[in-house]
Amino acid sequence: MTAENPTGPLGGHLDDDDYPAYTMGRAAEMLGTTPGFLRAIGEARLITPLRSEGGHRRYSRYQLRVAARARELVDQGTPVEAACRIIILEDQLEEAQRLNDEYRRAAGPAGAPTAD
Repeated sequence: MTAENPTGPLGGHLDDDDYPAYTMGRAAEMLGTTPGFLRAIGEARLITPLRSEGGHRRYSRYQLRVAARARELVDQGTPVEAACRIIILEDQLEEAQRLNDEYRRAAGPAGAPTAD
């Protein structure tokens, strides 16, 4: 087995943050919450778990990190729907800041003469 041609039960997904490796029960256990909490943040469209062939929800590590952030806010007294909205807005802000940084780098140093 080589890194270029992984085999085995995970098929090379061991380091893939987006691979839906965790069942609802296991995800809830890892987060110290209930399956109902995971369903609630799914209904609020914070995360959308993939479904197995049998229709069971499967969560990725990335989704578990997002769910953990939601749980942190809920534990501080924030309603589930508000916690989900906060996380969505945090993600949008982070993406906007990343794009702004890219535009600034592409524009070059401030005050640099432009070719006319």
